[in-house]
Amino acid sequence: MSQSPQEENAVNATTARNQLYALVKLAEEDGRTTVITKHKVRALLAPLDRFPAARKTDAFPAHVLSTAQRDFGDLVALAAQGQPQVLLRNTTPVAVLLPADPSSDAPSSDTAADTRAATAGGAVNRQGHQDRGSTPRRLSTLGDAIGSVLTDGPVGGPTFGLAGLDAATGGLQRGKLTLVAARPSVGGSLLGLAAARKTALVDQAMVLYAASGPNRDDIFRRIIAAEAGGEYARLKQGRLTEHEQQVAHRLVQAGDLLMIDDGSDLRAEDIAETAPHMQGLALVVVDRLQAAHSARLPLSGDRLPAASQVLATLARTLHVPILAIVDSDDPELLGLLDADITLTLTPTEDPARVQVTVAERDFGTIGSAYLKPDLIHARFLDAGTMPHELADTPAGPSRSTATGGRAALELAEVALPYTSGGHQGIPAALTHELAAWRTAVAGGDHEALKEILPSLLQAAATVSQWPDTHEGHRLAAALRAYGTPESADTTTAAGQSAAAGAAAQAAADNEHAPAEVAEDEEDNEEDGLAPEDEEDEPEGHVFPALKILKDAVGRSKMHPIRVIRKEERDSGPWPLISEHMDGEPRWVHPDVTATRVPHIRANGRRVRRDQLDVPDSFGQGMLCLIDRNGSFPSACSAVPLAPNKLLHTGPLDAYDKAGAGIYLIDIPEWTRTDMPHPLGRIIDRPDEDGRVWVTTPHIKQLVKLARDNHLPAMPTIHDSWTGKANESLFKPFYEATRKARTELVQTGGDPYKAYKTRLSIALRLLWPKRPAQRSPFWRPDWRMSMVAEASVRHWTVAFKAVQEGHRLVALRNVDQAIFWTPPGTPPSTYRIGTGFGEVKSKFVKAGETILEGDD
Repeated sequence: MSQSPQEENAVNATTARNQLYALVKLAEEDGRTTVITKHKVRALLAPLDRFPAARKTDAFPAHVLSTAQRDFGDLVALAAQGQPQVLLRNTTPVAVLLPADPSSDAPSSDTAADTRAATAGGAVNRQGHQDRGSTPRRLSTLGDAIGSVLTDGPVGGPTFGLAGLDAATGGLQRGKLTLVAARPSVGGSLLGLAAARKTALVDQAMVLYAASGPNRDDIFRRIIAAEAGGEYARLKQGRLTEHEQQVAHRLVQAGDLLMIDDGSDLRAEDIAETAPHMQGLALVVVDRLQAAHSARLPLSGDRLPAASQVLATLARTLHVPILAIVDSDDPELLGLLDADITLTLTPTEDPARVQVTVAERDFGTIGSAYLKPDLIHARFLDAGTMPHELADTPAGPSRSTATGGRAALELAEVALPYTSGGHQGIPAALTHELAAWRTAVAGGDHEALKEILPSLLQAAATVSQWPDTHEGHRLAAALRAYGTPESADTTTAAGQSAAAGAAAQAAADNEHAPAEVAEDEEDNEEDGLAPEDEEDEPEGHVFPALKILKDAVGRSKMHPIRVIRKEERDSGPWPLISEHMDGEPRWVHPDVTATRVPHIRANGRRVRRDQLDVPDSFGQGMLCLIDRNGSFPSACSAVPLAPNKLLHTGPLDAYDKAGAGIYLIDIPEWTRTDMPHPLGRIIDRPDEDGRVWVTTPHIKQLVKLARDNHLPAMPTIHDSWTGKANESLFKPFYEATRKARTELVQTGGDPYKAYKTRLSIALRLLWPKRPAQRSPFWRPDWRMSMVAEASVRHWTVAFKAVQEGHRLVALRNVDQAIFWTPPGTPPSTYRIGTGFGEVKSKFVKAGETILEGDD
């Protein structure tokens, strides 16, 4: 007897367990359902659309993916018996296990959609009910879809009626949630109103305007102001001119196509209940989602992520676009809302222009446009797809020179897909230059931009063929604003002027000014180096850190390779290494509320700092701030690394302590909520199989945690690049650093500052990011192993404190820990002092601003 198509395409539970992250991703992004077999039972790993009730995590058993992977066989058996099992990424439902053979005790179709897997093109009926006359689900082949696209022409969905923005977005896409993100007073709500006006009044299509904040009178006055060119402030006083009265009369006649829901306590669920009953619905506008919590507004605060999920599901179910406005452009909040498309409104130095950046969830930034705010008349006017000064002109590079600030920001924007690792196809040298450019623009660093530009253009000149993708074309176009890469020498002066303009603009817009060099300065994509930093310190320098580091490496009998040749850097292990492998924890206790607030430092620089509010359940106490001394140089006392080349050693049955390098592993399960994951921010960027690359310090940490039963098992090593291990390569440097600190910390002043500066430069020179930066080293694996070792030590000491009963509130970078303790009582696991291995402590009240560094 031949097998059914389901059985032919099924995977067994063991295979599914190993591929769980990839299968969940297929369910989440492609809506794919997988049949899973275990002995004689079967279950489905299905997208949430097939079982919407699973979005309520308290309704069914729910498991984070790491736990689900461990207990996968049991979960499959339970699901096959009719007990749905919800799979979570952190706290967010992403997929569900359902019975493949529905029975009388399985969830009914009232709460679950069709749970049969689709295995081939064509019609699919619910299994076991083909004789009930149910309407078959229609599946399309790829050929069907291509034919539809080729013959249908333009999509013809709702638009904003603003030519530049419509060109950048392609209009509002059916079945997708689009988010307009803008700080208060920038005018985000006006974009929602523009789309509603265009759809209802021009296209004569039905619009549901869900108003959480503005009431129907506000909306009507804004429409009159925008359509008639009247002053909104005057209209609020009830004074209309004759022309405005005529416009209002016409709007009343056409107004049955614009339905406003401004009822109290408006929830996303209310919108989802109303929308399906509106015949011919073409657009839903939600105005607005409020970032700050309000007891009277359900669409506010920490309820927004769940509301966003409801709206996204509604868009897919009804196949209509939903446009929601949120009164914040905070990237962290936007990430939680997880919209399909995000339009971010940003003021420019020109008050007559607002930039709209268009980003798709799976592709990053895909376009931008400029709008002219006309707030007096409650509307935006079209300003084209780019400012006039950026348009191509016969003047070429000289035109860009005059307006380099905007060109620099544009280049920083289009570089993101490559510097983030999301796209490849350009040389590593150019990627590093672009990363440095982005950091300099963000920090408003005039000198860095002028320094980076020549080497950036030289790196671009080596590209023989740009990636034939949307991102590649945008990057090439942005670089042309500085002249062709081949003419780098002749455009240097113009570029420096452009860079200065860019820095001035970026500094004006950016509240995060670069701090002075600190001993444990946080690593990022900018290496913080300057020309001549690679030169040895002059004779008699208070601390010749680079000379000491070179001598330490030179002493080794293993003949270390200090510099990987340039022609080898684009292959092998080197492109796999990134700054995220540091594993720095950036964690706040889930019961604690963290808020970033503005702060002006003593030197006048504007920065943002944390305020932490703890719940009453924590009892009486204060925030105890722990600051570890010399985290990076301390880590140099015993960094496990490979002094020579890394060889491809592939999958490993177990970690071999004789080797060191980088390892590709599954993310281990970590169920504790009182400590961050031991891999820190590494887990934020897994590959499509849910795996991450780590350095040897983190591998050794996981081995110890598994041995002590803090992890259920040591994760599998799926790939590796390793060499012979050594832990003493930097030890002479550590010893010299510790001795110098002991002497200079008492002296203070300029000598101590010079010591910290040269220490930081020496360690950063292990991996200079820009090709133009000379250095006696180029070993990314050494640099990241050193930082990872500092992260591991930082995490381990905090974990010991938690195990002894102390309550950890936050763990940051490689040196900051915050505990909730009785006043004046730091955790006993830390030693107070000024030396390496010791910490400084201070106490602040909950809700007070937590100052950092030289604040």
